[in-house]
Amino acid sequence: MRPDLFREQLREMPAGLPWGVNLPIFYKYADDCAQILLDEGVKIVFTSAGNPKKYTATFKARGLTVVHVVATAAQAVKCEAAGCDAVVAEGFEAGGHNGPDELTTMVLTRLVVKAVRIPVIAAGGIADGHGMAAALALGAAGVQVGSRFAVTQESSAHDAYKQAVASAGEADTVLALKAIGPARFLKNGYYDLVKAAEARCATPDELRELAPPGRTRRGIHEGDTALGELEVGQVAGLIEDVPTAAEVVARLVAEYQAAKAALP
Repeated sequence: MRPDLFREQLREMPAGLPWGVNLPIFYKYADDCAQILLDEGVKIVFTSAGNPKKYTATFKARGLTVVHVVATAAQAVKCEAAGCDAVVAEGFEAGGHNGPDELTTMVLTRLVVKAVRIPVIAAGGIADGHGMAAALALGAAGVQVGSRFAVTQESSAHDAYKQAVASAGEADTVLALKAIGPARFLKNGYYDLVKAAEARCATPDELRELAPPGRTRRGIHEGDTALGELEVGQVAGLIEDVPTAAEVVARLVAEYQAAKAALP
């Protein structure tokens, strides 16, 4: 979100309930949004895609709970040293931008749990209660679910994007653009352009021309399923409908309880 829309959205959030915001540190408006969330009294912030030291001390001094997203155990250790309250261990099954080391959630979660004393939230490849049970078995304190909530009735994503994900199969996502920052999205006409460019060994600058910031908005929010970047996780193969967010939460809990009860 641009700063003006970000402030507008914060002011629409209900008082008295626990909620937070995501702040990608690499975002060109990150400094503006960081100040806005402080001005508007946000209590919880999840930072990502950058050095956790940049904002953590400032946020903690104002009483915020700070969680940072990591792709390696080494990054998690740095977050703990920076004063973060928790970390999200996000495996490369996740949608959107991923770590270059391509650590899976099952391996990464266990590594991070062993490396730090602060709570660990598992993310990437979790779309139902069975995945949540697996993550908690690895020592995670909780899970972060993205793609499943992107395909709900309340999501601001375009209906065409939601239907594309709900129709996707188990092998319909791909991790591409590794030379400039790995991103996972659905295979479509846009991916064909990326694949052709990578096959001819395009330079990083040429790849950046194929991946401007507007390409993701074009796919997810404007519904261009042919040439937009349709970021979503590997769990696209598990997503078959467009329920309400409340229904997703109810399913997660029921499936988690069933999975836990069925363990030998």
